[in-house]
Amino acid sequence: MYNLTDKTPRRADRQRWGWVLSGAAAVLVVAGACASSSPAHAANTGPTGDYWTMPAGNDYNWRYSKLDQIDAQNASKLQVAWTMSTGVLRGHEGQPLVVGNTMYFETPYPNHVYAVDLNDPNHRVEWKFTPPPDPNAPPVACCDVVNRGVSYYNGKIIMSALDGMIYALNAKDGAVEWSFKNAHPKLGQTVTAAPQVFDGVALIGVSGGEFGVRGYLTALDANTGKMLWRAYSEGPDNQLLFNPNRTINGFTQKPVGADSSLKTWRGDEWKEGGGTTWGWYSYDPKLGLLYYGSGNPGTWNPTQRPGLNRWSMTIFARNLHTGMAKWVLQMTPHDGWDYDGVNEMVLFNAKVDGHEEPLLAHFDRNGYMFVVNRETGKPVRIQKYDPSVNWSNGFDMKTGMPYLNKQYMTKAGVNVTGICPAAQGDKDEQPSSYDPQTGDFYVPLNHLCMDYQAFSVKYMAGFPFVGAIVNMHPGPGGYRGRFISINPVTGQTNWAIHDEFQDWGGALTTAGGIAFYGTLKGDFRAVDVHTGKVLYSFHCPSGIIGNPITYMHDGRQYVAVLTGVGGWAAIGMTNDLHKSTAGLGAVGLDQSLNQYTQLGGTLMVFALPKS
Repeated sequence: MYNLTDKTPRRADRQRWGWVLSGAAAVLVVAGACASSSPAHAANTGPTGDYWTMPAGNDYNWRYSKLDQIDAQNASKLQVAWTMSTGVLRGHEGQPLVVGNTMYFETPYPNHVYAVDLNDPNHRVEWKFTPPPDPNAPPVACCDVVNRGVSYYNGKIIMSALDGMIYALNAKDGAVEWSFKNAHPKLGQTVTAAPQVFDGVALIGVSGGEFGVRGYLTALDANTGKMLWRAYSEGPDNQLLFNPNRTINGFTQKPVGADSSLKTWRGDEWKEGGGTTWGWYSYDPKLGLLYYGSGNPGTWNPTQRPGLNRWSMTIFARNLHTGMAKWVLQMTPHDGWDYDGVNEMVLFNAKVDGHEEPLLAHFDRNGYMFVVNRETGKPVRIQKYDPSVNWSNGFDMKTGMPYLNKQYMTKAGVNVTGICPAAQGDKDEQPSSYDPQTGDFYVPLNHLCMDYQAFSVKYMAGFPFVGAIVNMHPGPGGYRGRFISINPVTGQTNWAIHDEFQDWGGALTTAGGIAFYGTLKGDFRAVDVHTGKVLYSFHCPSGIIGNPITYMHDGRQYVAVLTGVGGWAAIGMTNDLHKSTAGLGAVGLDQSLNQYTQLGGTLMVFALPKS
C-alpha cells in the first residue's frame, strides 16, 4: 500500500506553484577516422543555403549551414550588425527563420510573432500577430512561459501558443489561415514546442508532465489544419498506435506484444503517466519515419508508480503519415530522477563494421549518448558523455535495462544525495549541431548533480503532480556548463569548454569551420570546430537560451540569435524565487546569475564588417 497523502497546494496557491514549477558501449568497427556521410535528403535551407526555413535547418536536425563567408580566419572580426527588442522579458528558447527577404520569430508568452523586412535598413516590422491570451496557461507552465519557435510551410508561418492553440498565419500579412486546439490549460496542458513540418505534416507535442498530463504527439495537415492522427505515450495499443505484433522493441529486436504499456503500470496510473513530447522532431524521407522522444513519467516519486512505466522516456520511430510505431527504445525505465527523453534525435550515416548504416544520435538527459540504427531501432553504442554520471554504470544492450547504482535510486521518504546528473540532465532541450565535414557533434551541456527526496502526491487535474523536493548543485569541478565536440562513432570527446553556468542555448555549425553558441551569462561565441578555441565573444544584453541560425542577405552572411534569459535554467530570475529548492530544484543554481545578466528579450544579429 502507498500513502497517497495529498501534498498538492490548495487553489489559492495554484498561481504561485505555476511559477515555481514554472557504461556499456557497443564497439563500432569504423573504416576511416571520420566515417560520416550525409543522408540523401538535401537540407531545406533554400536553393543555395541562403535561408533558414525550419527550426533545425533541415529534416535531420543538423543545425548546420554550408555558408562559409565567416570562417576561422576572420571570425574575430565579427560585429553586431543590428538588433531588435522583442518586447518580452521571459525566456527566449527558440530561433528565427529567414525566408526570402523576411525574418520571422516568436517570443515567449504572450507569443508575439514578428515578420521583419530585411531589405529595410531600419528592419521594419511587416506585421505582428499576438494570439488572444489565455490567463489559465501561465500558471501551469512548469518551467517558464517559453516558446521554441515557428515553422514555415507553403506560404504559411505555423506557430504554437502557450495555451495550446496552433495557428497557421499567412506569411505575407499575418492573417490566420487555420487554427487548431492542441492543449487545455485547465487540465495542466500547455504547448512550448515548436511545430515542425515534414512532407506537408505539421507535428506538435504537449507539455505538462509535472501536472500529470499524459503525453501525446499530434499530426496535422499543414495546409488545412485537419488532424491526421494522435499518438499517446502510455495506454492501450490503439491509442499508442502500436501494432503489438509488428512494433519492435529496439533492444530485443522483437515485437513489443499486446498491452506493452498497460502491463508496466499499476492500475490506471498510466492515465497521469507523463511522457510529454515538448522537444524536437526529425524525419527520414527515405524511410518515411518520424523520430522523437517522450518525457518523464508522473509523478516524480517512483515508489508511487511501480513498474517500467512504458513508454515514457522513450525514442519513438513512427510512420509520418499514419503515426503507426515501427520501433521504440526506452532509455530510462522506471525513471526516478526526471531524466526526460525529449532531446533531439539527429540523423546521420556512418560506417559500422565496414558497412554504412543509417544512424540516429541522441544525447539524453540521463547522461548517455545513444547511437541507434534508425531503421531497426537497434542500439550500436550507449556511452556516457559526462564522466560524472553515477546513477548507473551503463546498459545491458540486449534487454535495455541499466546497471543501476542502487545508492542513487530515489524512493519515497528518503533524501538521496549526490546523484549525477541532476534533474536538468547533462543536457536538456538545448539542441546540438552535427557537422558533416568533421563527422562530429557540437553539444551545449549542463554539468550538475542533485539531492532528491520523493514523497507521495495525489493527482488533481490542473494542479502540480510532482512528489519530490530537489536541490541541484554544480557537478565535480564546480562548474555548471560545458560545450563539447564529440564523435558519435568513436565516442571520443575531442575538446570541451567549461562554463560557470549551464550552456542552455543551442549550437550551430557552418562550412566555415565555426561552431556558434551562447552562454547563460549572455556571451555569444564563435568557436573553431577543430580546436575549441574561442575566436569571438560578445556579451549580449541578456543571457542566451535561444538557438543561433545563419543566412545570406545582399551577399553578406549573418548570424542571428534570440537573447533573453529564462527557462528552467533561470527560473529564479524570471519569477523572483530565492529558496534553493524552488523551481523544481533549479533556483540554487542561478542565485548569482543576476550579477552577470538581466531579463530582457533582444534579437541579436552579427556579421563581418562591410568591405
